[in-house]
Amino acid sequence: MLHLLHPHIAKPRRQPAEARQPEPEPRGPASGAAARNQEHPIAVAGRLLLRYGLVVVIAWIGALKYSAYEAAAIHPLIANSPLMSWFYNILSVRALAATLGTVEIIAAVLIALRYVSPRVSAVGSAMAIVLFLGTLSLLFSTPGVTAAGGFPVLSVLPGQFLLKDLVLLGASLWTLGDSLGASRSRSKATVPQQRDSRR
Repeated sequence: MLHLLHPHIAKPRRQPAEARQPEPEPRGPASGAAARNQEHPIAVAGRLLLRYGLVVVIAWIGALKYSAYEAAAIHPLIANSPLMSWFYNILSVRALAATLGTVEIIAAVLIALRYVSPRVSAVGSAMAIVLFLGTLSLLFSTPGVTAAGGFPVLSVLPGQFLLKDLVLLGASLWTLGDSLGASRSRSKATVPQQRDSRR
């Protein structure tokens, strides 16, 4: 009897259509994560200049090692190194310089192939890292690295000349990481394509 006298008690109240609609999800800034992933044009230019500037420097230095002047210039550096002086027991001054130059040119070419084969480019970067680590080791074995005032005052030659390879080492490390990251991304992208082709 109660529901006949008071129908509004028995019947559930209907909520307005607007109240039943789910609340819209909060949106971030314009384009969200896509906007954060966009790289500034100056950063893109710097990245390309870092990689291919490194390529030019390594290839140029490598080509100069075929000259008698460059072979004679690096001779005292290598001869005083406990890690590399034994090379002269195997190769002559000119032959060792040409060998190093060839390795440097190969490393430069491989680094330049980043957009063709990131994995091959990573090999070139690893070669450059070994080369620059070897050059930086000469800071601790070459006479005349420090000026008359002693450390940390470096002489222009060979001290400051060798120290610049610290920046080149950092650039080589960056190109190695960049190439390895690109190689991994390319491998992940090919896996779904291979699965689709098998279906």
